[in-house]
Amino acid sequence: MIDRPLGRRRTAVTLSILLASWAGRTAEVEAQEAEASIGRFFDATGWTTYRLGFTRPLGRVFRLQLHGDVLRQTNGAGTMGGLGADVTAFRSGRQGPYLVAGLSGGLGSERSNSFSDLWGSWSAGAGYDLFPVSFMSIGAQARWRGLSLNREQGVELILGLALHLRQGRTSLEQRRPRSPPAGPLLLPGAPANSLESDAAARPEPVTLADSIIATAMAAMGRPYTFGGTGVDGGGFDCSGLIQYAYRKHGIELPRRSTDQAREGRKIDRELKRLAAADILTFSNRGGQVTHVGLYIGEGRFIHSATRGVQVSTLSAQDPYGRWWYKRWVGVRRIVR
Repeated sequence: MIDRPLGRRRTAVTLSILLASWAGRTAEVEAQEAEASIGRFFDATGWTTYRLGFTRPLGRVFRLQLHGDVLRQTNGAGTMGGLGADVTAFRSGRQGPYLVAGLSGGLGSERSNSFSDLWGSWSAGAGYDLFPVSFMSIGAQARWRGLSLNREQGVELILGLALHLRQGRTSLEQRRPRSPPAGPLLLPGAPANSLESDAAARPEPVTLADSIIATAMAAMGRPYTFGGTGVDGGGFDCSGLIQYAYRKHGIELPRRSTDQAREGRKIDRELKRLAAADILTFSNRGGQVTHVGLYIGEGRFIHSATRGVQVSTLSAQDPYGRWWYKRWVGVRRIVR
């Protein structure tokens, strides 16, 4: 018969492997942050808490973090390890306060390092994030925590460091946006060669908005380049193209799409209200902005996506335009 503590340790190892597997996929595909933290839980004996977790959005307001936990008694007598989940509200990826609540559990002991007892914990409180640089935040939390071992409760203070992975390896741009199935990105009834001829057929610019669009159209066909800003004739990522087109005409915009989505004036998300050179913002999951494009008129916008700098449509009826239309979340007006 398997010894009970040994069986529990095997269960803990299995759960840890599952968490690591999920975390790897999350960090690569869905994660907003990878966060490490250290804290102090002030119950009757006192614990130092260590945590490593990965966060993903749950809509516009909430975020879910799955994490691995290690707790060590301050006097070194006991150790606990396990897994947990936190849900935060109003943690938007910008500086400011938010709410947090969580559950965790695993194996451990108050008296030794044997991992012989099951434990569980709940907590709730509030936190605050600071962003000293764009790709990294420092956060502090204060929670009220309850621990099943001896039914202890007390205040827990936590200090954490988060890296914002979806801004890319250079910390300049978020993960490359998903693209619709390959196919022509045309308005219904448009000629097959209309995209290639757009830049040449467009009339000479007469307004600042027209000039910005003409600059972007001149980049048609350049490849999508992760973190690209068009230097030396190279490719662009989505926000790199927008920044490039505006900068050529004396208007400086932030580098990241999430920051560009806060520039200028907010415009109602209606096709009839759009004007040339408006910045269109998109989100794969309806939360944080993951992509931007430049509106050029007649329901079309130019942007840099998987197949490079291209023109796409916003249309609930067109099969390709529908993909973008469903992910369209906002409009920002910089000129006019």
